[in-house]
Formats: sequence, structure tokens, C-alpha cells
Amino acid sequence: MTTKKYDVFGVGNAIVDILAQVDDATISELGLNKGGMALMSTEQQGAVLAKIDDPTLAFASGGSAANTMVAIRQSGGTGVYAGKVSDDSNGQFYKKDMEAAGIPFYVPMDAQGHETTGSCVVLTTPDAERTMCTHLGISTTLKKSEIDFDLLAQSKCSYIEGYLWDADDPRDASIATFEECKKLGIPAAFSFSDPFLVDRYGDQFKDVVRDYCDIIFCNAEEAKMFVGETSVDDCAEKLGALCDLVFITDGGNGCYVIEKGKSQKVPGFNVKAVDTVGAGDSFAGGVLYGITNGLSNQQSAKWGNYFAAQVVAKFGPRLDDSQEGKKAEILA
Repeated sequence: MTTKKYDVFGVGNAIVDILAQVDDATISELGLNKGGMALMSTEQQGAVLAKIDDPTLAFASGGSAANTMVAIRQSGGTGVYAGKVSDDSNGQFYKKDMEAAGIPFYVPMDAQGHETTGSCVVLTTPDAERTMCTHLGISTTLKKSEIDFDLLAQSKCSYIEGYLWDADDPRDASIATFEECKKLGIPAAFSFSDPFLVDRYGDQFKDVVRDYCDIIFCNAEEAKMFVGETSVDDCAEKLGALCDLVFITDGGNGCYVIEKGKSQKVPGFNVKAVDTVGAGDSFAGGVLYGITNGLSNQQSAKWGNYFAAQVVAKFGPRLDDSQEGKKAEILA
């Protein structure tokens, strides 16, 4: 069997995260839906930043799938990432930050000056809930011609985020990647990413699940919205009938693993939540590392739960250091 160079080929919106800690009053003053994600212009985003009094503002190369790819690398795996940035200061930061994290970022930076690199102001309240104010910027122009199918062919699995459905070009690029996975016989993983996406694109997501998906990632709220049930157990049953392998996260309760219609709960880890940004992304990274490196689905889920727990126990969407040395202890 041919040895693959990469564990996972990821596709997502390349977004520079601007991380801030605020109180509930600030969320109300800004008229934001707490815990949700709002798309906005750079001017609207600037108005949000002007309201924030937080001297600890931090920056990170973000986007859902990017966080997942970094978690794969910090688990000891390998990956390559496709996203679109401009040749501006944020784009240059993004590329260097991803590559410093060990994830090759190959899509050339756009130097035409038509649009800025995407950014997201992430507002975290004291209860660890995050509210996101996102300007997608040039990430909405990622085209299927910019997806490197040769790199995809060198990967064991693909991973695509649902956020790409908010613009035509990235959506087309995602479908093209799914179709190429089918031709190459590469498993395709898909994340629902956010309840508002399930609400907006639920029918399209159902087509994607039916036609392309080998692995699904979602949280309990997304699962309930997707299948129209109020019980996570009922959701697990219905999603298991649509896809051979499904992972449903349920906060501190851990997750459900549904394999060929059979559901099993995998307990979570007890930590004090500081910031929920990146928890689901890191869970997916831990799971995908396990799946592509010989762990069982249940072991992969346990490692994903551990990774997510470590992320919510700190401020920011990802960990600072490799967790590779923890695997033997956690999976014992």
C-alpha cells in the first residue's frame, strides 16, 4: 500500500482571530446574539473593536478547520491546509503562524488588493461563552481551481468545514474536493460548524451528507436542528442512518460515537471552562488524528474529548504546545 504524506487535507476559511474578553453588558450594547456568529463588514467590525476595553487582545491564525489542523499536528499527526488570504499584514501573519504550527499552507496570497484577509473578533464572556463577529474577506473567493488535488491524493482523509457554505466559490471548491475524494477513494469528513449554518443550509447539508460524507462532526444543538429531534439519543439514531461514522459532541458530557448505526457514549473530562472557542475544532482534530493513525473510533473520541477539555480550560482557540506525550496516559 502506498504511504501517504499527510494524515488530513483540510479546507476552510482562513481567518485571523482577534480574541477579547468582555462582560455580558458589552454583548447587549453591541446588539449581538450571545454565543452566535454574525457576519459583518470591516466597518462594523471596527465599531465592535472600538467598544472593547481589553488590553489583553490576542491574535491567532484561526478559522474552524485551521484550528482542527493544528490539533492534528499537536497530536503528533500531519496535515496540509487550503484557505485564502490577501498579501497584507494579516495574510502574512496567518501564513507564517500556520507554518510555525507545523501545517503547510499552500494557497498563494492574493496580491491584487481586491479584499483584505478575513478576520473574526471573538468575544468571550465570564461564563466561557464565545460570540463571534466575522468579516470573511478574501476567504470567500477560494476557488476549486486553487484546491491542489495532488496534495489531496497524498492524504489519508479530507476535512471540510460548514462555514464554507456562506459563499459560492468556497462552496463549489468544497464540492469539488468531495467529488475528488470519491474518485480517489479517500474518506471525506464534514463539520456542520455552527447551528446558524444548519438553519440556513440544512437542505444542502443533507445533500452533502447523503452524497459524499464518510464522517460527520456536529454538536448536540446542530444535531437537533439537523434532524428535528430534541433528544441527543434520537439524533444519534437518525444521523447514524445517514452516515457510517458520526461524532456528536455534548459539552462536558463528552460525545457520542455512532458507528454503522450503533451509538456509544464516550465520557468527557472534568475541567473548569474558561473559553469555549475552538473546543469543537480541537475535538475534531483529536479524532481525525486517531482515525488516521490506527486508533479505534472510541479511542479517537476519547483523545478528542481530552483535547477539547484542554482547550476550554484556557483562553484562545488552541493549545500552545504539543500533546503527543500525553497519549499513552490518556488512552491507557
